[in-house]
Amino acid sequence: MPSPSPLRIGVLTHIKHPVRQPFAGGLEAFTHDVTAGLIARGHDVTLFASSGSDPALNIVPMWDDSNYKDGRRTCLSSEYIEEHHAYLKVMQGIDDRGLDVIFNNSLHYVPATMASMIRTPMLTVLHTPPFFELINAYSGDRRAGHFATISAANARQWQALLPECEVIPNGIDLQTWTPRDAPGEHAIWFGRLVPDKGAHLAMDAAKLAGIPLRLAGQAVDQGYFNEHIKPRLSDQCRYLGHLSRDELATELASACVALVTPRWEEPFGLVVAEALACGTPVAAFARGAIADLLTEATGALAGPDDVDGLAQAIRLARRKSRLACRLHAETHWGQATMLDRYESLLHRVAGRG
Repeated sequence: MPSPSPLRIGVLTHIKHPVRQPFAGGLEAFTHDVTAGLIARGHDVTLFASSGSDPALNIVPMWDDSNYKDGRRTCLSSEYIEEHHAYLKVMQGIDDRGLDVIFNNSLHYVPATMASMIRTPMLTVLHTPPFFELINAYSGDRRAGHFATISAANARQWQALLPECEVIPNGIDLQTWTPRDAPGEHAIWFGRLVPDKGAHLAMDAAKLAGIPLRLAGQAVDQGYFNEHIKPRLSDQCRYLGHLSRDELATELASACVALVTPRWEEPFGLVVAEALACGTPVAAFARGAIADLLTEATGALAGPDDVDGLAQAIRLARRKSRLACRLHAETHWGQATMLDRYESLLHRVAGRG
C-alpha cells in the first residue's frame, strides 16, 4: 500500500557491480529489493548506481560498466580515483535535487565524509564491520547523519564509534525463497567466488562429509577460481555458474543442506536467511552474525576455517527439520517488515516523523 506521506529519496549504493540480476552479492540484492519496495509504496526514489543497473529502479548512472573487463577494471589505481570522483560529483550536487532524505547504502568514504557538508539529511546503513576509510570518516567532529545496521553483531562492531545505531535485520521475499519439491541428497554453496567467502573450504568439507556439492556464484576473482576452485571440481562437486534469483531459489530448495563459509566477520549473512526460507538447513562457520541467525533447530556451526568441524556440521544440519527452518525465516526476515522499519526511519530522518 502506498505511504500516506511519500518521500523523495535518493539511494546511494556500492557501484562496482550493477544492481540487477544475476546479483553479484548480497548488497546488490538488498539495494534492488529495498529500492523497488520503496517505489512500490509510492515514494519518488532515485538510485545512484552503475550504468548497467536495472532501469526500472529509476537509475542515475554514476559509473560506466562498459569499461569493465571480466567484472573489474584492469587498473586498480584508476578504478580507485574514478570511484572517488563518481561519489564526489553526486554528493556535490545532491542538495540541488530537492530530495527529502538520502538513503546511503554505499561502502564508500566520500558520502560519509561529506554528510556534514550538505543540507539534505542522510541515513547511512552500515553493511560491513568498521574498516580504515570509514573509521576515519566517522571519527571525531566529522561524524554526521543518522545510522542503522543490519544485525546486532555488526552494531557491536561499531559500538565504540557509533553507539546510537538502530538495528534493522535484512528481509527477503518469502514468495521467491520458498520450499519446493522433495530435496535431493546434495549440498549447495552460493555467493561471490572470492577468498573471503571461503568456497574452497566448503568444497573440502563436503568431500570429507561424503556429500555431493553444487556451487553457484560469480567468479569475480579469476585467479582465485583458477587456483582454488577449478582443481576441486569433479563429478561430485559441480559448478553451476552465476544463476538468476529464481534459478538459485530452485537449486537451494532442492539441496539437503546449505554451506556458509565466511572468512571475515560476516555482518549479516543473507544466504542463511534465503536458505532457511527454502526449508534448507545450514552448516556454517561461526563468524560475525551467523551464530545469531541460526538455532539448534535450523542448523549447525563449526569454528572459523575448521573444515573437519564443518564436515561434522554438515552431517548434523542435514537432519534438521525443514519446516522449522521455514518457520524461523518467516518469523524473522519478512521483506515487508524490513521495509516498514526503513520507511519509518526515513520519515524520522527527513523530519516527517
